[in-house]
Order: sequence, then C-alpha cells, then structure tokens
Amino acid sequence: MKGVSALREQVESWRKLEQRISESRELAELGDESLRAELETEAEAVEREVDQRELRTLLSGQHDGGNALLSINAGAGGTDSQDWAAMLQRMYLRWAEEEGYKTEIIDSTAGEEAGIKSVTIEVSGPYAYGYLRPEKGVHRLVRLSPFDSARRRHTSFAQVEVLPQVEDVDLDINPNDLRIDTFRSGGAGGQNVQKNDTAVRITHIPTGIVASCQNERSQAQNRENAMRVLKARLLEVLEAEQAKELAQLRGEYQKAEWGSQIRSYVLHPYQLVKDHRTEYEEGNSQAVLDGRLNGFIEAYLRSQVGEKK
Repeated sequence: MKGVSALREQVESWRKLEQRISESRELAELGDESLRAELETEAEAVEREVDQRELRTLLSGQHDGGNALLSINAGAGGTDSQDWAAMLQRMYLRWAEEEGYKTEIIDSTAGEEAGIKSVTIEVSGPYAYGYLRPEKGVHRLVRLSPFDSARRRHTSFAQVEVLPQVEDVDLDINPNDLRIDTFRSGGAGGQNVQKNDTAVRITHIPTGIVASCQNERSQAQNRENAMRVLKARLLEVLEAEQAKELAQLRGEYQKAEWGSQIRSYVLHPYQLVKDHRTEYEEGNSQAVLDGRLNGFIEAYLRSQVGEKK
C-alpha cells in the first residue's frame, strides 16, 4: 500500500505539471504582450521542474527513493581532519535544509582539540539516499591550517559513508550474535546523559560491524538508533554478497588518505572544488561548503548512465 500510494502521488504530480504547461500554452497563444514577462517566468519554472524530474529517473536503485544514513569520519591529518569533518557536517546539513530534508544527528564524537572525529546523521525525505549516494567516498581539503602557528598549507581527509535506512526490512539477526555495551556519554544532553550509562554500542560479532549512539537522553532510544544503523550496514554487506561485488552499494573501501579521494576542495592557493570521477568542478569553494552540491550530484548520476548535460 505504501508503494501504491507513492506511485499515485507521482502520477498526480505529473498530471498537475501537464496542466500547468497546457494553461501556459493557451495563454501564450493569445498573443498578449502584457503576459510575456509572466509567461517567461513560468516557462523557466517549468523547465527547472522538468530537469529535476528527468534527474529523478536516474534514481532507480532499490533504495534510492528512501531515507539515508550519512556518516562522516575524520581521516589522516589529525586536528585539521577533525575540523574538516565538522566542515563537511555543516555542508551536508546546509544542503539538506536547502532541499527540504529533515535531519537528525544520531551519534557524534567530538574531536580532541576541534571539530569532530565522527558523526552519523539521519536524512529523511523522498530520494534522500538516491541524491546522497554519489557523496560516498574520501573528501580531501587543501588550505592554510588555522591550527598551524606558521600558517602552512595542510591537506586533510575525511571519509563519507552513505547507507539506506532499512527500518522496514526484516533481517534475521540472532540476538546471540550481538554484543551490547553501555557507557557514559561524553556529549551534550543534560545531567541524565552525563551521570548514567545512556550511550549504547552494538557489535555484530560474526562480521565485526559496530554501531553506536549517544545523542539521546534515554538508553532505549540510543539502542533503537544504534540498531537502525547496524541493520543498514548489515543489509549493505548482505546485498553485496548476493550481488558478488561490494561496489554495487558501497563501492570499494578506500582509506581516507592520499590518492583515494573522490573530490578535492582547494581553498589555497586558489579556489576550486573538483570531482575526480566526473571532472565536474566549481570555482566558488565557499558556495560548495555552504551546501551547493547539486551540480556534483547531477554530474555523477548522469555519468553512471553515460549522459552529459
């Protein structure tokens, strides 16, 4: 019924777009010059919507239409990389806000001096996973380090992982295969978080996959969120095994270090963000860090089907 409802909404939205185009054509055929500016604005709006709908036809994967779990982990580079991970967190939160997605930070570990060591964010809304899927991989930053007293240029790395949210998937997980540890949260959340063992870490013993959550005040809530992340990671492994290639969902594992990045963000000595898979680039690095990612996402999705625009 959920699938039928989603298809019905799609059909209805196409009918509404068809009606908009038909009404605009009828007005244009009147030849009234006073309507020209209004019709040109409407034509541009319709063209943008058609482009977005065309792009969505590229999101045909099994999980593309659903929610996503986005994880960012600081890589090689020490404090600079932890700060870089925090910059990426801000970038994706800004992108999600601009695109109308709801976000919730499930788990976060602060850096020792600045930034974050890791964060997991739930991104909820139509096609969240499909649009974020191109972002998985190693992201590289080149800048003058604010943590270097000599103001030398540093290179930092962070790993971005994107998983589909799989709450409605029935995975047969043996409770005996799980090790559940509780500990005191080191983050924000009030006195209850600080005084009690509310944080939860779940380890799937056969695979070694670990998921944790410490952002909620309740241990039960943290356990539920950690299980959601664990299920997503287990599903990824299961589907990769069934397909006989891990690259189908996650891509080959890449260490967050030199030579493995999918995208480079250069802030010094010039401004440039370049995706090394598609060669797509933007000269305004700050705009990208403020969430302007759609050009990179579209270029990657089209490259997967051999399209160019």
